[in-house]
Amino acid sequence: MAAQETSVNTVSPHAPWSYVLQLPHDRRAPRVARMTLRAVLAGHGMAELVDTAELLACELVTNAYRHSEGLAALRMRAMEGNRLRVGVWDTNPEIPAPFDRPPGALAPLRAPAPDASTVDGGRGLLLVQSCADNWGGYRLGDDLFGWRGKLLWFELASRPEMVRAA
Repeated sequence: MAAQETSVNTVSPHAPWSYVLQLPHDRRAPRVARMTLRAVLAGHGMAELVDTAELLACELVTNAYRHSEGLAALRMRAMEGNRLRVGVWDTNPEIPAPFDRPPGALAPLRAPAPDASTVDGGRGLLLVQSCADNWGGYRLGDDLFGWRGKLLWFELASRPEMVRAA
C-alpha cells in the first residue's frame, strides 16, 4: 500500500478573524479592552493600528460603562482591504450624536463646549469621529439571543506602507 499524502491546512495571516470580549459593568473594563485589543492586533500583524484603535475603543468602552448599567462587549474583526472594525455593544439603546445618523451621512465635526471637562465627557466621540476612517451606530432590538441596546463601531485602514516609511 502506497503512503498517502495529506495536506495540513494552516492559518493564513490574512485570513478573516474575529474576537469578542464580554465586559462586566466594571470601571476596569476600558483597561482590559485596551490590553486585549493590543494583543490581538499585534498577533495579527496590525501593530501600526494599535495606538489609534486602543484610544478609540477605550472611548467607546468608557461610554458603555458610564451610560449603561449592564454588560458590554468589544468585538474586533478583520475586514477586506486590510481594514479593522471595532464595535462596542452596550445595553443602553440611546445612540449619541453623531452616531445617530444613517451610515454614510457625514456630520460636521463639533468641538465640545469650552467648559466641557474630560470628566463630564463630550470629547470621546469627537476623537472617534476625527480619527476613524469610518464610524457609525445602530440600535439592536430584542432578538433570539437577548441582545438589545446599541452597537457603536469604527473602522481603521491598515497602511503598511506608512509603517515602512517611518
